[in-house]
Amino acid sequence: MFAASVVLAALGAAFDAFSLLLLIPFLRSLFGMGPALPGGGRNAAERFVDGVVGGVLGDVEGLEGLRIVCLLVLGTIVLKNAAMYGSRILSIRVQEYLVRDVRDDVHRHLQRLPLAFFEREKAGQLIARVVTDTRDAKLVPESLAQGIRHLTSTLACVAALLVLSWRLTLLALVLVPPMVFALRPILRHLRLRFRGVFHDQGEILGALQETVSGIRLVKSYAAEDYEQDRFAARSDGYSRAFVKSATLAHAAAPLSEILSSLVAVGLVWIGAGMVLGSGSLGPEQFLVFVTIALRAISPIKAMSQTPALAQQGLAAADRFFEILERPREPAGGERRLERFERAIRYERVGFSYDAQRPVLRGVDCEIRRGEIVALVGPSGGGKSTLVDLLPRFADPTAGRVLIDGVDVRELSLLSLRRTVGIVSQETTIFHESVAANIAYGDPGRTAAAIEAAARTAHAHEFILGLPDGYDTLLGDRGVRLSGGQRQRIGLARAVLRDTPILVLDEATSALDAESEREIQEALHELFRGRTVIVIAHRLSTVREADRILVLEKGRIVDQGTHDDLLSRDGPYLRLFGRQLEPVARTP
Repeated sequence: MFAASVVLAALGAAFDAFSLLLLIPFLRSLFGMGPALPGGGRNAAERFVDGVVGGVLGDVEGLEGLRIVCLLVLGTIVLKNAAMYGSRILSIRVQEYLVRDVRDDVHRHLQRLPLAFFEREKAGQLIARVVTDTRDAKLVPESLAQGIRHLTSTLACVAALLVLSWRLTLLALVLVPPMVFALRPILRHLRLRFRGVFHDQGEILGALQETVSGIRLVKSYAAEDYEQDRFAARSDGYSRAFVKSATLAHAAAPLSEILSSLVAVGLVWIGAGMVLGSGSLGPEQFLVFVTIALRAISPIKAMSQTPALAQQGLAAADRFFEILERPREPAGGERRLERFERAIRYERVGFSYDAQRPVLRGVDCEIRRGEIVALVGPSGGGKSTLVDLLPRFADPTAGRVLIDGVDVRELSLLSLRRTVGIVSQETTIFHESVAANIAYGDPGRTAAAIEAAARTAHAHEFILGLPDGYDTLLGDRGVRLSGGQRQRIGLARAVLRDTPILVLDEATSALDAESEREIQEALHELFRGRTVIVIAHRLSTVREADRILVLEKGRIVDQGTHDDLLSRDGPYLRLFGRQLEPVARTP
């Protein structure tokens, strides 16, 4: 498509230049200077026109010749515009499909980056790189297409000028390079400036995303004015940066036009002497030469802006290539985890984000198939990190994690993550129907299977009470649901996925007592036949576990059943001592 666009642009430029050469017979007929095309012609231009349309014009002159030339000019202009229209349409298709493919590639790569990457980056900046930066990057192919169109127009004009007077044309070509080099200092700074502009644009999107996500907090703190001031400051910074960059970019157009006009004036000055002095150039040919030279100023001016446009697109491309060049999370090994049969084993596992901050230190433990194991300990003790190593959201910096004796790094990532289900404290709800949220990632599930999962999660009753039942749209982040209802949707999602290993990461910590009771009933159903790892700070959640592991400062400092740990008067009792008193008074 791009090649066809270039060919059509070249044809359009050729027709355009030829329509200007037709001014020679037009002027001869208009001013009664004899036949529209004198036999043989005085120079290459007249001989070329005679060779193309001499059979039509023949020896006609005066009004008859004028009419024929007008029809020829009209036909040439129609052909030129048809070719240019086709060139632009193909160019647009190339640009938009290229942007689509790049946008899809960036999004695809983004989905496969490690979880730690998302914990460091602003969501608004990532959205900007996927949506706005890929869109702005189309300025690169757009500027390339425009540059080629303007180049073909310029070359066609130069060819027409050469056949009219090669001496004047060579003079023009000598004067053009200084004009091009005069623009280089401007272009040198544009890419860096536009990178700053796109960064500021990402900051605006980040501020907007944070405000919309935290609108309940904004309103509860009456912080609307504060958020408006914060957003306005970022918006003002973006606009100021854009104005500065645009001011520099648009300086290329007037500068190039002034220099082009100087070239044109010089040509008129010298060309007039060739007409009035030596007589080596006819008056009608000189007028056509000046007309074509002036016409060439427009594409030359546009070409001078093309590098500035490309720099803006390249600055946007720099930003999303920073994502594309980041290494993906490991794809895993060749082995598939067909079924989970025996145990999960952590062998001397250590993990740290840097050498000065170890999170896990030599953790050794085994979780047998069908066992419910609770992880407890103070915040920052390493509980969530320990379970993150199981589905390979991160890899241990020391030791290894085994499933049925196989290092998880040897397993394919797809089969590993299809074996481990996770229900976290913040259940993610999409702006989709209830059924679509429960069947997330597996849209082919039947309505009967979705309903069965909801019943197991004790969600069926409240779903039926929604306006459209399972077809009810839940709104952004599930704003129509209570905390307990959102959590039960998350549990139904885990039930439907039916993984043999289940991780509950603070799944009930944010719920009130009544909601927690409902969730606990659902959990009893969910735990049947599964290996479960529970992270919790509530005694009611962990006391029924088969075994409890107590983590402090990245180490397992104690383990056992609830009663065993209480009898030792150790770290477990210190953690849950305040929760035991009301439990003890309960009849």
